[in-house]
This record gives sequence, structure tokens and C-alpha cells, in this order.
Amino acid sequence: MGEITFLPKQKVLDFPITALRFEDQIQTIIKWAIARESKTVCVANVHMLMEAHWNPEFASVLRNADVVTPDGMPLVWMMRQLGARYQDRVAGMDILQGLCELAQIQNVSVFFVGSQTEILSRMRKRLEQEFPKLKIAAMEPLPFRPLTESEDAELINKINSSGAGLVFVSLGCPKQENWIAQHKGKIQAVMLGIGGVFPVYAGIQKRAPRIVRELGFEWLYRWIQEPRRLWSRYIKTIPPFMWLATKQLLSSDRVA
Repeated sequence: MGEITFLPKQKVLDFPITALRFEDQIQTIIKWAIARESKTVCVANVHMLMEAHWNPEFASVLRNADVVTPDGMPLVWMMRQLGARYQDRVAGMDILQGLCELAQIQNVSVFFVGSQTEILSRMRKRLEQEFPKLKIAAMEPLPFRPLTESEDAELINKINSSGAGLVFVSLGCPKQENWIAQHKGKIQAVMLGIGGVFPVYAGIQKRAPRIVRELGFEWLYRWIQEPRRLWSRYIKTIPPFMWLATKQLLSSDRVA
């Protein structure tokens, strides 16, 4: 299979986040996609890191990913404090658009897995407008239940025979990351978990304005849009993350 690439990493709460700037991460991913290497990309925020902190099985999924991008601004700030001084945000929406831009130039076809038919058809419409030369291999919504063995084998075969180099997966965290990890070596493409991006790109949810994103308040913007769904997640993940992050920063200062 392709060569093993050692990418620079910066540990945040003991999880290795890929310490490359946005452009370098995108270029690395498209290079793998052209070669149709079976690679896994996790797009990490506070929620994902806390899930990994509490769940050893999920922690190993994150540690074994080929790329873990810093999607949440708190991760970017942590990385800058810990030594990756020029780290920028590598967010799901920007990854989708950046890779689709490169994919149409490099003739790499893309496959979408998960989400719902309506969201996927709206996404297709926008993709066709924004990236007219992009090859969309297929868009495959999945049922809420786990696939049977034969359904899974059929899906793997469909993706591989489509020739797609990029597979965007929308099943929600941590389900999509687990799915990606389980299919490493089976699907000959770069698999990326960007579940939250699908409804935003489809125009069903709004993305926060750039200034709100840069200030690190995208979580608040999203919370206002989906208060009931996100309230319990935020209350459960943000305070413990702040505590653990503060502890890590204080101990790294002492070491320095």
C-alpha cells in the first residue's frame, strides 16, 4: 500500500492533533486520494476529544487516525500555546470545499455516505454550481440501524468500484469515526467524517459568520440554532475540557 507518512503532531489532552496548516493538510489528503490510499481523517472539536477522553475504545480510533484536524478553535489555541505557533483552523466545511476544488482539478471523484436523501440532493445542487467539473461518484444515505454484513460488503464494493478517491461520511460523532476506522483497509479511498457539515452545506442550517468563527464562538452560534440538542452536550463537555486544558497548559509551562 502507499508509503507511511509521519505528519507532525501536537498533543491536546493526550490526543495527537495533526500540526500542519490548512493548505498542507488539504494537499496531503488529495495526494492520498489520487493514489486511492485507504486513510482516515477525523475532524476534531471539544466534543470529540471529550468523547475520546471518556471512552478508551474511541480514544484508540482517534490515536490511529491518519489525520486529526483541529476543527474547534479551542484546539487551535491550545496547539499554539503548546508550540505549534502558526497553526490555523482546519474545519470541516473548509475541508469539504478545499478538497472538492482540488478534486475537480486532479480528476478525483468523490463519494458521499450517510445523511438523508433531501440533504444529499440539496448538497448535490450546490456542489454542481460551485464545482461544475467535480465528479460525484454517488451519494448514499444510510439507514439509522447498523448495516447487515451483506449490505456493508455491497457498500464497500460500490465505493471501491466507483473509483472514488474521497469518501465524505455523515453519521455523527463518534459513530462516523468508528465507521471510518472499521473500514480502513477495506475501502480504497480517504475517508473523512464531516457529519455536521452536510446540513450546513445543504443550506438547512446556517454557518456562523467568519468573525464569530475566528473569535471561537461558533459553538454559541450553533447552540442558538439547536438549543435543545446541543445544551446537554455543551454542559457535559465544555467545563471538563476547560479544566483538563488548563491543567495541561500549567504542567507544560512548568516543564518549559
